[in-house]
Amino acid sequence: MLKPWIDAFPKTAKPFMEEVDHILGFHLTKIMDEGPSGLLTATENAQPAIMATSIMILTVLEKEFGFKTKERVDFMFGHSLGEFAALVAAGNLKTQDAVKMVRKRAEIMAQCAKEAREQDGDEVGMIAVMCEPDKLESMIEAIHEFLGHGSAGSKSDSSYLPAVEQVLIANINSKNQVVLSGSIPRIKTLLTNLREFGGHDPRAVQLKADSPFHSPMMKPAADAMHRILRAPTHGGGEDIVTFPGALPCVSNVTARPFQSREELKDLLSRQAVETVLWWDSIKYLDQQEKVRRWIGIGPGKVGRNLIGKEVGMKGQVKGGGVFGISEPREVEEMMKAIDSTEGAYED
Repeated sequence: MLKPWIDAFPKTAKPFMEEVDHILGFHLTKIMDEGPSGLLTATENAQPAIMATSIMILTVLEKEFGFKTKERVDFMFGHSLGEFAALVAAGNLKTQDAVKMVRKRAEIMAQCAKEAREQDGDEVGMIAVMCEPDKLESMIEAIHEFLGHGSAGSKSDSSYLPAVEQVLIANINSKNQVVLSGSIPRIKTLLTNLREFGGHDPRAVQLKADSPFHSPMMKPAADAMHRILRAPTHGGGEDIVTFPGALPCVSNVTARPFQSREELKDLLSRQAVETVLWWDSIKYLDQQEKVRRWIGIGPGKVGRNLIGKEVGMKGQVKGGGVFGISEPREVEEMMKAIDSTEGAYED
């Protein structure tokens, strides 16, 4: 995740990650370099590592390649954890605050998952469910009916339920994919009901996630974020959130840009327990804002693959496309593609 970037861009990547270590008060970079894998993939380490790497890559683009983010980007958005990096890139959060927040949030999430497993003895996690595109709406309705939910939004009233009962649609990722989060046995029971009584036969894949993100089990993390985002920071009473930022950022919860400082604080807190409306966010940017060039930045490619699945490469001839940077060799290729398509698309 990290070494290739430090080897390729030591003047930028190395000091940036050293500053991340300083902010956190421990050597996250050593865990990223040396592992072991089980330590790195633990929620409390994986989340700040992924977010820091994403911001570091953007910093390399700006400092080493002269990429002017504020001039060449119209919107920011990020999938789940990626929303924090997007808010840093948009100018709403400072790197140091986002790194601390993500680490604290991840620690609480890991503890929530541990307590849920101990409470009920059940495995918790996430399962991706794929169906035919024309079946998605009816499948979501069937899931809500089984769970007793009326919508995909916040289920604050479910916080009193035992962990085994707490299941939610964590992500609506595309026109044929949702992710269910919570008790794995209860999710499997739900899938059995969908097949036997709901008229659906979805394909299901359990994700490599040790925590049930975006489920009611994560309410302590949402509460902690609420407190952190409302507390003055930097010793002088300065607000932790800058609003407006340099660029608009699309919320996971509403699939629309944040409208105010208070709304940003509210939605970023609630994001821990609510459905990530990724597909709706893509459709909003594609259909309403007419976005034609998409750049995915970070160590993974899931988010940009979902964008490509929705928008395809339909605008490429006219200057559009879905580009991604997850390793150093992709930077120059992406920069050339962006330069060559600059101003090429006409509405």
